[in-house]
Amino acid sequence: MKLKLVKLSAAYKKQLFDLLDEWYATGEKIVPYAIRKADYHDFDRYVSAIEGPGDGGETVPDSTFFCLDVERNIFVGAVNIRHSLNAGLLLYGGHIGDGVRPSERRKGIATQMIALALKECRKLGIRRVLMVCDKENIGSAKSILNNGGVLENEVIVNGVTQQRYWLES
Repeated sequence: MKLKLVKLSAAYKKQLFDLLDEWYATGEKIVPYAIRKADYHDFDRYVSAIEGPGDGGETVPDSTFFCLDVERNIFVGAVNIRHSLNAGLLLYGGHIGDGVRPSERRKGIATQMIALALKECRKLGIRRVLMVCDKENIGSAKSILNNGGVLENEVIVNGVTQQRYWLES
């Protein structure tokens, strides 16, 4: 499976709708947050909303990429890279948020997608990368570990144990 990260454009509108239609149909929480913060049915507004310059407080500059399976021409997931960390992101958000569409899980996609995201982090000058996942999410932890993640600690946020991993880009 050949995967690559792409920026959203009109050329990928069908792939976006297929991805999000499937995900919303499951009733699961869609991650990363950046791909659910606006209504994708208003495509032009959605494209401008998925990336932000940050406001210097609650939000930071970020970049959102969709993971394209080149051979099948479908989006299999998405990553959101935060260019810096504020207090909240340092505790429980991290630099990279990622998610794999429900029908594509358990195929090693998250591991490959994180590897690609780490390359993007390096381009942004982020050498030491924080990733956080729920302790219960064994698959996510495994994909982080597969990319060299080192567990620093666990913190409890809103009653949920979060594991904090550091990776090198």
